[in-house]
Amino acid sequence: MPTVAPYGSWESKVTTDLITQGAVSFGQIAADGDTVYWTELRPWEAGRSVLVSRTRDGEAADLTPAPFSVRSRVHEYGGLCFVAAEGAVWFVDGSDNRIYRVDQEATPTAVTRLAGCSYADLQYDRVRSRLIAVREQFNDHGEAINTLVAIGRDGEVRTLAGGADFYAYPRISPDGKTLAWIQWRHPNMPWNGTELYAATFDEEGDVGAPVQVAGGDAEAIFQPEWAPDGELYFVSDKSGYWNLYRAGPEGRHYAFDSEFGLPLWQFGMSTYAFLDASTAVAAHAEDGQWQLARLDLASGALSPIPCPYVTFGSLIQEAGTVLFAGGRPDGPEEMVSWRPGDGAWTVLRKSSDTVFSAEDVSVARAITFATPAGRDAHAYYYPPANSLFSAPQGEKPPLIVKGHGGPTGQATNALAWKIQFWTSRGFAVVDVNYSGSTGFGRAYRDRLYKQWGIADVEDCVQAALYLAEQGLADPDRMAISGGSAGGYTVLCALTFKDVFKAGASSYGIGDLEALARDTHKFESRYMDWLVGEWPAEAELYRARSPIHHTERLSCPVIFLQGADDKVVPPNQAEAMVAALEQKGLPVAYLLFQGEGHGFRKAENVRAALEAELSFYGQVFGFEPAGGVGKVKIENL
Repeated sequence: MPTVAPYGSWESKVTTDLITQGAVSFGQIAADGDTVYWTELRPWEAGRSVLVSRTRDGEAADLTPAPFSVRSRVHEYGGLCFVAAEGAVWFVDGSDNRIYRVDQEATPTAVTRLAGCSYADLQYDRVRSRLIAVREQFNDHGEAINTLVAIGRDGEVRTLAGGADFYAYPRISPDGKTLAWIQWRHPNMPWNGTELYAATFDEEGDVGAPVQVAGGDAEAIFQPEWAPDGELYFVSDKSGYWNLYRAGPEGRHYAFDSEFGLPLWQFGMSTYAFLDASTAVAAHAEDGQWQLARLDLASGALSPIPCPYVTFGSLIQEAGTVLFAGGRPDGPEEMVSWRPGDGAWTVLRKSSDTVFSAEDVSVARAITFATPAGRDAHAYYYPPANSLFSAPQGEKPPLIVKGHGGPTGQATNALAWKIQFWTSRGFAVVDVNYSGSTGFGRAYRDRLYKQWGIADVEDCVQAALYLAEQGLADPDRMAISGGSAGGYTVLCALTFKDVFKAGASSYGIGDLEALARDTHKFESRYMDWLVGEWPAEAELYRARSPIHHTERLSCPVIFLQGADDKVVPPNQAEAMVAALEQKGLPVAYLLFQGEGHGFRKAENVRAALEAELSFYGQVFGFEPAGGVGKVKIENL
């Protein structure tokens, strides 16, 4: 029989060691013939991102020894920063931002010089035996400069395209004659408005006058790709959904009320690939739920591909095999290959070898609820789940409301250990796809236009109230937690609403004016769309900044912050902490040295989780199991 114990106090198998020592996070995927390559973020190696190769015989090996970490600093969030071709791999090292070349079982050798820049979206130009990439040149006295460049084997760098604020997706046609790419300018983000261009290479390897193929200030282009027959395809949201299009005089729109695109927070994001000139395999989200399908490019027919996965990261095709990082609702993420020819599925690598019984896994349930604005909003609800424990009769679980980052990101129903960490201890969790989230069409994303700090907060509040009304959460023990943009939602909810009894902000934003002044180039004009033009509408920024309204705060808050964060600098958290301390409100603050925007090192991931658990225990009145150290809370 299960042990009866209060919610929150259950002993869990989902330990911080499992999260930090027993699980990796998969990054980008590439393939060269029979060899598959991917990156693994390993918290136990100080957050190092390791390049791994796997050959046809099934043997996997690390290609980048310590201290190399395969990571790009372009846009701060990086993304695709390696490419495989001709039996070699070129990658960007996160410590010095140089490009290195490595062969199997060889030591990486530097290709580029130290030059105050970083690279991303690496492509191999087979015709000219060189790399093509996005380069960001750092500038201490102004904005970084972004260009498309070619990099020779001798490390010589030459500019192919410049003048726009941002570039992504340089893609070379199969015959090597044409280069396509997307670009955009301030104040747009890549999910607001981008332009697709194509240009022909000349004999010197430079590109001629570019021709605009699609896009504009009100149309977001995602993932241009060349089909095997030389036709150019791309994803556009001009229909209201991110749909696939074929360019050219014989162009075509593959129309579905479904999303085939994602917000381009990182380079190299991919949702479709070509099996041949007439067939593509694509991941798409219908009402927020991702699924895999085969698309007949002649008839436009979309046929579902049955599989156990609900997310499909970095989907590519090589030598007749489809590869992606597949998230499951009932188990850890897997690196997967699928051969359409014989239908064979192969798991190349699991992100974790931990196996739990079904009774110990909280599987997400999609919920839809009404908002005061008269519109529906969406979330995933996770009930407490632990086969060894049950709660006392009549007790309702404490609830953690999670707001994702972005804020144009998306909560999915793939298993996440950091959610299971809470549900296995007796918490209910609701992961909210608030207004502005991806997966529901452009109109849903555009609900956040100049409404950040209002629409997202209202949706998180309504999710909590809905679950309390359904008897699925204790209304007196509801907390809200989030990181980055989700951290801003946390602080706004605690400041401007009176629903939550506690909050946890990880590298969250308390002062919109400070963010507008201090943040990096990629997001420096994002708030023009989210809030209003800066500095013309400075009063609106002040009105939506929790730091200026701390008199309205009345519950405990814990702040978790990276010391090296360039996106949301530590002064944001520290200003809020000082204000709460002065007001006499309970507040805890942990500053992690050597961490940026998000925590990568095992000891810091562990400390952040345990501190948040201890914080809730002290605030909600339960004793966490497992000997968790007590975090210091001022003014408690």
